[in-house]
Amino acid sequence: MVQHAKLVLQKSTFLQPSVQMKTFWQTSRFLIDLSRPVVMGIVNATPDSFSDGGHYFAEGDPSRVLAHCDLLLQEGADMLDIGGESTRPGSPPLPLAQELARVMPVLRHAVTLGVPVSLDTYKPEVMQAALDLGVDIINDVWALRRPGAQQVVAAHPLCGVCLMHMHRDPLSMQVAPMEGSVLPAVRIFLQSAAQRLLDAGVERKRVVLDPGIGFGKTVAQNFELLQRQAELLSLGYPLMAGWSRKSALGAVCAPTGSGEPLPMSERLLPSVLAALLAAERGARVLRVHDVGPTVQALKVWTAATCPAPIETA
Repeated sequence: MVQHAKLVLQKSTFLQPSVQMKTFWQTSRFLIDLSRPVVMGIVNATPDSFSDGGHYFAEGDPSRVLAHCDLLLQEGADMLDIGGESTRPGSPPLPLAQELARVMPVLRHAVTLGVPVSLDTYKPEVMQAALDLGVDIINDVWALRRPGAQQVVAAHPLCGVCLMHMHRDPLSMQVAPMEGSVLPAVRIFLQSAAQRLLDAGVERKRVVLDPGIGFGKTVAQNFELLQRQAELLSLGYPLMAGWSRKSALGAVCAPTGSGEPLPMSERLLPSVLAALLAAERGARVLRVHDVGPTVQALKVWTAATCPAPIETA
């Protein structure tokens, strides 16, 4: 049974009340207030994640992943995004049964924690199993292009969905990345993907778009998407930003003279800064690994952007 939507209360604001624009993301159990950026904590239930190399995962034993869910919420995550198949460049597809075995125990725990839960998958069978548990959001790097995926989401009365742009597929996307200016192609792709969902009967308020940082783009193209993010906002949907620990950050922050990108373990500061820049340019869902530092940075920005009224005697 679909539960009644709940409101995620606004904790802070980045705009003065007189000019604040209310935007909400409808999901299975929650109506999420996006008038401020919200932090989506990444939970990898996979041994081959590009970002943590399976640090929190052990096949057949979800205990560390469950504990990581709890930790991210303690650090201030507004929601969780759980995935069981790595989509790093060069990653092969994962068998259906193996993905289900990885994510279902984590999802069963996550839906009891009182926050929106997102599932990162492109398989319609996994989507359906998760939605049957009460999962709130389907976050699909294939933008529901796999057979049956759109039908699963369209058949659900409330679930949220994030449609991401990906060039080619994980095995080949960085072998032959996009060419030239990427903004027009990404914009057209996302507009078409969203329109297909609307045509299938999905309400606009359920849809968020993701330009797909790192998915088949060069370093320069990734930063073009950040520089021109306003052109994606003009589509009329909230944006998700997924810059956390991405290789583009490692490339631009490479130590002078080393010839090597900044190591993954040293990308915290660039990741937080990229998230803040994306938020400043209008992104409303920040998908991050390092929840605590991102939340702290947002609090500083909030204090600087909307200072408390000056008390007078």
